[in-house]
Amino acid sequence: MKKYLSLFFLLSVSLSYSQTYVKFNGATALALIPNIGVETSIGKKMTLQVDATASFWESVNGAPFKAFILTPEVRYHFNEKNNGLYVGGNISGGVFELQKYGYKDTDFYQKGLNYMLGVTIGYQWKVSDKWALDLFVGGGHQEAFYKGYLLSTGERYDTWVHDYNKSGEWILYRGGLMIAYKIN
Repeated sequence: MKKYLSLFFLLSVSLSYSQTYVKFNGATALALIPNIGVETSIGKKMTLQVDATASFWESVNGAPFKAFILTPEVRYHFNEKNNGLYVGGNISGGVFELQKYGYKDTDFYQKGLNYMLGVTIGYQWKVSDKWALDLFVGGGHQEAFYKGYLLSTGERYDTWVHDYNKSGEWILYRGGLMIAYKIN
């Protein structure tokens, strides 16, 4: 319990005395998939961004496309923080109910959870004292644990699997243009 209270205290102090931006991804918003985040200073050239992406689509090509991903990322800025080129490392986790690639035009969809380990490269521009833009792309290795279901009946099609199917692949899973507003 002491560890959690100490971490909460350090985060509170960091947020109150550092540059902190709230962000909204304009690119994913065009697809009606909100991606919001907070980025705050944790060192001379380092920041911590935590963002969440969610899709609430009940049907895309007849299959659900629902997902939630939470991504904490530590970023190293080569010049000044929040202005210029940066690289970041992240660990993401999520849940999903969707039709995985390779299953289009079938009666199958998948439901499960995953985690991702990856890197991001991006560039930030200060537009004014309060506003900035953050163009980025990121990817890495993704591990998924899921069960397969039939769209037509909702029953499992992978009954030969005792618990969860597993898959792992290298993918791009982050990207866009964040519109950032400095709150302190």
